[in-house]
Amino acid sequence: MTDACLPDGRRLLLASTSPYRRALLERLRLPFACVAPGTDETPRNGESPRGLVARLSLAKAAAVAQREPGALVIGSDQVALLDGAILGKPGTHERAREQLAQASGRELHFLTGLCLLDADGGGTQLEVAETVVRFRELLPQQIECYLRREQPYDCAGSFKCEGLGIALFEAILGADPDALVGLPLIALVRMLDAEGVDVLTGF
Repeated sequence: MTDACLPDGRRLLLASTSPYRRALLERLRLPFACVAPGTDETPRNGESPRGLVARLSLAKAAAVAQREPGALVIGSDQVALLDGAILGKPGTHERAREQLAQASGRELHFLTGLCLLDADGGGTQLEVAETVVRFRELLPQQIECYLRREQPYDCAGSFKCEGLGIALFEAILGADPDALVGLPLIALVRMLDAEGVDVLTGF
């Protein structure tokens, strides 16, 4: 998308370099720009997963807002949980294979934080969406073929639900389907409306 302003003159900024979040935000057909927040994402001692994604979503938005006065800034963060433990991005084929084997026949919980921050007024909206993914019983051959075909090594949980990864699941449970990809659009539309931005009319 272009770096044009919203009708009220404000810029809409996505505090992320994620191509997945960018693609999701493009669906709303609003002018926006992506800015790297440069935020340290290290969990704090004793911090809950929900607290982590909420804190990082706010921190990412705040980091960009400090450099971009007058903007509306979107921050988001996500963790995947198996039995309460955080699963990171696999990074390699071998680690992705391990993650999918662990998830086979079980449930993964995804927590996706979302923050919309008004850099001038200081108004902050913050939510955490939860999505539960139920996996089919997966054969080793199925896991191997999937990974070779889609190579989701930069995705927490080792799948792309917007692609072939949908074939791994029995069900996806959650109020905001895009939260699983990384940006809860239903919640974001509601937040933008509260800031006077009507996505449907563009005003």
